[in-house]
Order: sequence, then structure tokens, then C-alpha cells
Amino acid sequence: MVRRDPRMGFLACGSAAFLWGLGFFFGKIALRELPVPFMVLYRFLFAAVAVLPFLPRERARFTGRDWVTLSVGALFGIPIQFLVEFYGLAHTTLAHAALMVGTMPVILAVGASMFLGERLDRVGWLALAGSSAGAGLIALSHSSSTEGEATVLGDALVILAMLVALIWVLTNRRLMDRHSPAAVSSYGLLLGTAMLLVIVVSYAGLPPVHHVSLNAWLALAGSGALCTTATTLLWNWGMTRVPASQAGVLLNLEPMIGSALSVWVFGERMGWTAWVGAGLIVGFATLLTARHSSGADATPTVQTPALIVE
Repeated sequence: MVRRDPRMGFLACGSAAFLWGLGFFFGKIALRELPVPFMVLYRFLFAAVAVLPFLPRERARFTGRDWVTLSVGALFGIPIQFLVEFYGLAHTTLAHAALMVGTMPVILAVGASMFLGERLDRVGWLALAGSSAGAGLIALSHSSSTEGEATVLGDALVILAMLVALIWVLTNRRLMDRHSPAAVSSYGLLLGTAMLLVIVVSYAGLPPVHHVSLNAWLALAGSGALCTTATTLLWNWGMTRVPASQAGVLLNLEPMIGSALSVWVFGERMGWTAWVGAGLIVGFATLLTARHSSGADATPTVQTPALIVE
């Protein structure tokens, strides 16, 4: 059911998708001066501070089992996913990383079929095959920029991060059946940030404060406040006003924006096989999600927690 003004819901979800598209862009800037663990840690420290004013006023009534579920989701969804994802970004180009994230709608559909009992029909399996072929074409194509060259390892790590994110999606989906999206998202973000802090400091030490440029600090603040906290709030608010199946189409803005920034800002060049692969990923993801809004018999789109898309 669409509640209130759907136009504002689409605007909120579209804004979230646009900001997600900036996540790898900000990450590339910060990675020029910081190693992956410290870059990811600073991103989430900024995000944790930004989310504090938006914590639900009412006390979250999580049971002991709910806290365990939230903790498992936060562990996989923040420290594990983002460290793997940005190690991947450090070993590939912005364009390749952004386009690999475009496989997420299809991964969600398959995950819903396997673990939530939602049916994946012939179009769904076709989308899975086409998206996988597109990812393969991108990974095997040559791409380079002033920031470095794309590698199969880097592309594979980004795909692995998307698979890890599925655990975050499924645990949050279960919790949001009983609790508000704002409570699940905000407490999960804070819990995951605390875990990330312990993990990073334990094996990498304290993050540097000096000798970090203003550009890097701005990129870190932007990736935390805009690409993490703001996207979480905008997406979850928008999802209360538009059907998940229709909002899911907007997820495809993220790889399009990320790859466009890679060409315009970093001067990246991709071969024709990469462009064909990008067309397969975005095209099949759009087909899979858009057909729900037209009433086609297909797998229902899983509501996506905002943290998983970068």
C-alpha cells in the first residue's frame, strides 16, 4: 500500500540512491591518504555521530534474541562487508566497483528465493544469468585510470561484499517485522561501528589524525554523514510511502552515477566488453525490479536496508 504522497517517497529513495553513488567516489579520495581499515573506521565514526540526533525517542524493546540477531547482522553488514568491499575498491577502478554493486538487486532476489521462500521465476533466473555474465565481462575487461588499474581480485572482493551484505539484509528484514526501520537501522549502525572500532584498533592500531588533508576529511565526513546516515534515513522514510518493488528500480542509479563519476573525474577508460557488461547488469536488474510495479508475477522485492549499497 502506498501511503501519503508517493512523489515524496520516490524523491527520498531517489536521493538516497544518488548519495549511494557517491560512496566509492569519496572512498577513492580518502584512500589516497589512508589505508582501508582507517578509512572505513572514520567513515562509520562520522556516520555514528550523524545518526545520534535521529535515534528513536522511544526505548527499543529488543528481546535478547533480537539483540543477537541485530549483532550478527551488524557484524556482517558493517565490519566484514565494508572492509572486504573497500579492499576491493583499493584493487580496482571506481567504475568497475560501482558496476559490480549493480548486481545487488539480483542477489537480493535470489536470496529472497532461497531463504525467505519467495519464488524466483524464469525471468528471475534469466536476470541472474545475465547479471552474472555482465559481471564476468566487466571483470575480464581492461580498465585503467590515474588511480590505478582494475583487477579480477578487486572486482571479486566487491562481489563477495555484496554476498556478505545479504546476511545483513535478511537479519534486518526479520527484525523489521517487529521493530521500526529507524530503530533497527540506527542501533545496528551504532553496534556495527563499535565492532568495527574494536576490530580495526586491535590489528591496525589507532587511526592517524595528523597529516590527513582537508580533502580527505571532507570525503570521510561526506561518506559517513551523506552516504551512510542520510541514505539510511531517506531510504527507510521513502519506503513507508512507496512500494519496495517500485523503489527498487532506483537502486540502479548507484552504479550509473559511480561509473559516470569515474569517467568524468578520474578519467577512467573502459573497454567495450565492460560497457556491454554494465548494460547487462543494469538492464536485467531494472527488468527484475520494474516488472513488480507493473503487476507481473515475480519475486517480491526485498526491502533493502540502506547501509548495504555504496
